Amino acid sequence: MDKDFQKQFSLRLSELRQHKRISARVMSHLLGQSDNYINMIENGHSLPSMSVFFTICRFFEITPSEFFEFDNHNPKKNSAITEKLKGLSDAQLSVIISMIDQMK
Repeated sequence: MDKDFQKQFSLRLSELRQHKRISARVMSHLLGQSDNYINMIENGHSLPSMSVFFTICRFFEITPSEFFEFDNHNPKKNSAITEKLKGLSDAQLSVIISMIDQMK
């Protein structure tokens, strides 16, 4: 197993879990796993099975691809914003782009 991948996976899981403000122990229970299951993943000692990975994604209400967007720190909100942008005109999108540029 590629240690860099496992470290990124562990860090991403921890980031998403902390953003949701839930303990590793509680999350483990909600996923139907043992007390230390999430801690084992976050500490780099294991990786989830594919079925549990999909359950983790559903838990965070994100897609598997969003899980691996390591620079996307709030995938759920970003997805909501993207959905709302879809119906806007070019002029409206230009205004939003300008606003975002001013915020940076």
